Amino acid sequence: MISAVILTKNEEENIKKCLDCVLWCDEKLLIDDYSTDNTVDLARKLGAKVFERRLGKDFSAQRNFGISKAKNEWVLFIDADEIVSDDLKKEILKKVQENKEINGYFIKRQDFVFGKKIKHGEFGENSLVRLAKKNAGSWKGKVHEKWEIKGEVGKLTHTLEHFSHHSIDGFLRKINFYTDVRAKELYERGTKASFFSIIIYPKLKFIQNYFLKLGFMDRTTGLVLAIMMSLHSFLVRGKLWLLWNKN
Repeated sequence: MISAVILTKNEEENIKKCLDCVLWCDEKLLIDDYSTDNTVDLARKLGAKVFERRLGKDFSAQRNFGISKAKNEWVLFIDADEIVSDDLKKEILKKVQENKEINGYFIKRQDFVFGKKIKHGEFGENSLVRLAKKNAGSWKGKVHEKWEIKGEVGKLTHTLEHFSHHSIDGFLRKINFYTDVRAKELYERGTKASFFSIIIYPKLKFIQNYFLKLGFMDRTTGLVLAIMMSLHSFLVRGKLWLLWNKN
């Protein structure tokens, strides 16, 4: 009834916990971006079907490929650093059996950053479509992608736990990669970055995350996250400006 799809790239530290939390799914699929560690071997030993495919800086294409390989009516997407709780598992199994008219579900995601539970800022209010019928829609956007579903979409009560960003170094590497992809995507759409947007938008992002969304209540971690997401906004626009000036 349910296929679990996981995108991976050098996730040997996380893959066992991730696959263990979806043992109840009828099918476990790994879409791997040619990992150079033991991710693939570990996944196969744990019973997952592995498909190797280049990400190509397009997360939606990778996820849509995963959908095409799924054999069941429902598809559940989780990342390698996410865990499906027992309560969420029970709720998913109940919903897919009872509500046949609903084509997909938003799932709340609880983020843990640097080992700390985040309650505020943009990390404290994530709700993503991660469970849907196989033929109900497709993923859009090369990065920060969204699963666009046709028809009715419901909401689940229990949360998906996300254990991300264990170090500043790893966080910075991800920001650099994601902002590269996002800047190129905006450039291809014809979007331009003005002097005003490069200077002002990152400041507004910090104010929004740290003050308006109460990031300060997460103490030092909230401050670090607000700064990092402000940096993210600056790099997207700075890199976009560079693309236009190089071309």
